[in-house]
Amino acid sequence: MIQTVIFDMDGVIVDTEPVHRYAYFKHFDELNVLVTDEMFATYTGNSTRNVFQKLKNTFEINQDVEDLIQRKRAIFNDAFDTKEDLYLIEGVENLIKNLYSNGFELIVASSASKVTIERVFKRFHLHQYFSHIVSGEDFPKSKPHPAIFEHAASLSKFPKNECIVIEDSWNGIEAAVGAGIFCVGYNSEHSELQDLSKANVIVNHFDELTVDRIKKIKLTQSQEDF
Repeated sequence: MIQTVIFDMDGVIVDTEPVHRYAYFKHFDELNVLVTDEMFATYTGNSTRNVFQKLKNTFEINQDVEDLIQRKRAIFNDAFDTKEDLYLIEGVENLIKNLYSNGFELIVASSASKVTIERVFKRFHLHQYFSHIVSGEDFPKSKPHPAIFEHAASLSKFPKNECIVIEDSWNGIEAAVGAGIFCVGYNSEHSELQDLSKANVIVNHFDELTVDRIKKIKLTQSQEDF
């Protein structure tokens, strides 16, 4: 029986993707590099460090990765603090509260920095529900590398086969699959350029993830069984 739910954050718990996108593209303009929408979609689920490492391999950028990270984060933090219309993803607050009240262990495993995760959790009062917070900045390789989810599962009070991951990106789903953890793909409005086909099941709204349905998930389950 499923006992632990591991959440991605950006695009799953809170819709910070537009803020990240704004910060990245403002920075790209400053760097005078042309990043297409298709190219940017491949970065979804990567840590900021890995994004800029890839950019430096693609474009002639002389600045150090650390300086690039700090500039992008400064743009993001300014936008985050001034953006009033920032909300939790529809239905996810009820899901989190229902899972918590029914004894599930909740863990967040996000490619975002610890500072960004802390900003989101403080703004929306989420600390009380989650036993562990795992940031991608602690790992040398971003999703789709499975390390972040392997570590998150190791922190769970329960074995890995009693954990599931909720993800909204190709990189995140690849990471969950690579870690050998059942993955629920969340098909959000921002997932149109993401291939979710490797997820064990795909949902279009969090109302589809009831406590009873999650309890009954088996590792061998497919979309047709859900």
